[in-house]
Amino acid sequence: MFRRLTAALVACALLAACGTAPKPAPADSLDAIAVDFVKLTLEAGEREEGYVDAYYGPPEWAAAAKAAPRDQATLRADARKLSARLAALPVSKDPMLQHRRAFMAGQLRAADTRLSMALGEHFRFADEAEGLFGVRPDLKPLTAYDPVLARIETLVPGEGPLWKRIDDLNQGFVIPADRLEPVMRAAIAECRRRTAQHIQLPADETFTLEFVTGKPWSGYNWYKGGANSLIQVNTDQPARIGRAIDLGCHEGYPGHHVLNMLLERNLAKGRGWVEFTVYPLYSPQSLIAEGTANYGVDLAFPGEDKLAFERDVLFPLAGLDPATAARQVALTEAMRDLSGARMTVAQMYLDGEIDRETAIALAQKYQLISRSRAEQSISFAETYRSYVINYGLGQDMARDYVEAAAPDQDGRWTAFERLISEPALPADLLKR
Repeated sequence: MFRRLTAALVACALLAACGTAPKPAPADSLDAIAVDFVKLTLEAGEREEGYVDAYYGPPEWAAAAKAAPRDQATLRADARKLSARLAALPVSKDPMLQHRRAFMAGQLRAADTRLSMALGEHFRFADEAEGLFGVRPDLKPLTAYDPVLARIETLVPGEGPLWKRIDDLNQGFVIPADRLEPVMRAAIAECRRRTAQHIQLPADETFTLEFVTGKPWSGYNWYKGGANSLIQVNTDQPARIGRAIDLGCHEGYPGHHVLNMLLERNLAKGRGWVEFTVYPLYSPQSLIAEGTANYGVDLAFPGEDKLAFERDVLFPLAGLDPATAARQVALTEAMRDLSGARMTVAQMYLDGEIDRETAIALAQKYQLISRSRAEQSISFAETYRSYVINYGLGQDMARDYVEAAAPDQDGRWTAFERLISEPALPADLLKR
């Protein structure tokens, strides 16, 4: 007994000589995993241009990622380790923490999928979409859209391909180049005014508007943090009057600019959840972002509001005949039912069922666009692949979710704001 006690005293003395007794390793946590996720995402962004859509976290993390990014095989292995760490955490009773954990799991699955693609693994369109964006698209065959084409035929009778008649008609709705900026600024200002009636925006929020060329998209929001965005409008194709409000709402208010501001204010700063300082483009976050941005047009301009504002403000500002506004809106509304065809054409092309020339021809037929616009559409599919589902499918899911939440506009704005300011996954939209 004396010898055991002496040995214990000696051990204590040795520990005292070396410092305090070693502490147990800290338990893993969502916060720790979030930090590692952000750093992994930044390094993946150094390996693939465009992978990171926005970042406004600690600048030293971005600098470290740029200086020594892990290779993509290591990043994928580490993403899987993060998923395992996440799965091993005890489940919280706090619903918001449950949402946070589920959100993180979806983001990590997307990172695994995208890194696997970068390493040469091929996914079928639907499998890729599910892995990246958290929802499996149910695509209709193109023949399902033939009745829609027949209905549109009655609106634009005449000879020649329907897409050509539509394109010829749309030439009368092109905004003159020298009037494009004032029209866009007026549209964005009205989108902002209507949004601010329902959502409290940061007092210092702002954006910069730029016009660019040589892009596969028509508009883009680059969120810079601090309630500041760069909104770019691509002028490769002549801009039509109907796109002004669409872009103003989608890229600005209540779309991407507002979503990113609310996530920064409520989650990144309000709760200290650092995973919301980075936005990986290929993730379930994009379906929420694109879907709500598209639906935001209808939310901000319900009923006849869009027609009235275009006719009374935008058409005169663009130097176009306001008497033609009703026909332009009616045609746009009729073509909405063709939105799913874009996904089907992309799926057929990316899965190797059709060649590029056939894809362009089908895009012309079922999207009712000129060849140059069809080439731009297929170029988008080649660049962003299954990302295309986030627009049509995302809009439908966001609409169903918000409109099931409330029958009135005020209630729908409340549901919409909650959706874009909390951790949300596509699966959450399907729960209603």
